Amino acid sequence: MSRGVALVTGAGSGIGRSVALALARTGYSVVLAGRRKAQLDEVALEAGSAALALVTDVTQPASVEALFAGIKSRFGRLDLLFNNAGIATAPAALEDLKIDDWRATIDTNLTGTFLCTRAAFRLMKSQQPRGGRIINNGSLSATTPRPAMIGYTASKHGVSGLTKATALEGRQYDIACGQIDIGNARTPLSTPILQGALQADGSRSAEPTLDVAHVANAVLYMAGLPLDANVLFMTVMANQMPYVGRG
Repeated sequence: MSRGVALVTGAGSGIGRSVALALARTGYSVVLAGRRKAQLDEVALEAGSAALALVTDVTQPASVEALFAGIKSRFGRLDLLFNNAGIATAPAALEDLKIDDWRATIDTNLTGTFLCTRAAFRLMKSQQPRGGRIINNGSLSATTPRPAMIGYTASKHGVSGLTKATALEGRQYDIACGQIDIGNARTPLSTPILQGALQADGSRSAEPTLDVAHVANAVLYMAGLPLDANVLFMTVMANQMPYVGRG
C-alpha cells in the first residue's frame, strides 16, 4: 500500500539519496529532483518502479514550476516535500567572501527552498484530500555558525525563519512544516570534516561523523506523523562532535 507521494530535492547523492531510498523502501512513490541526470537515474533504479527522476535547478523558478507540473501530471498530488538541495562554498573570511559565492549559496539554500515550498504549498492546498508535510534540511549552522562560513550560516538562519512562517501559514490548510538540523552526517561531502575542520580558535581538528542512515530514520519519523502533529525542529548529530559549547 502506498504511503503517498514524496519529493526529495538534491536526491542524487548524500543525505538526499539516503532519505529518498528510505522513503521508497517504506512505500512512498518518490520523485527525485537534482541537477545531475546520471546520479538521479542511478538512485531511481535502486528505488524501484515507483520512483521518478526529474532534472531540476531549484534556483530557477521556471525549473521548479516544471518539476511540480511533472508531479501533478504523474501523481496528481504531493504528500511530502523534503527540501534538501543545498551547497556550501569554500570557507572564507567575511571580508573576503566573493559576492558570487554569497549569491550562489543564498540562491540555492534559501531561495531554492522557498521556491519549492511555494509550489508545494499551492499543490497541497488544492489537492483532495487536502494537506501535506514539508521538511526542511536546516543545519547546526542554523543556530550556531562555523568560522568563515557567513554565507552558509545566513542562508540556514533564513531557512529556520522560512520553516516557522510556513508552519504558521500552513495550519489552516493542513500543511505541516518542520526542520531537521544535521551535524556531521557521513557522506562524500563530509570528507573535509574528517580531514580537519576549521575551529573557532583557528585550529583544525578532525571531527566525528554519524551514519547517514540515522538521518534518514529521523526524516521517516517526522514524515510518519499525522498532520495534526509536528516536529518543528529536530537536531540529529554526531554525539562527540564539538558543537555543544562550540567556541
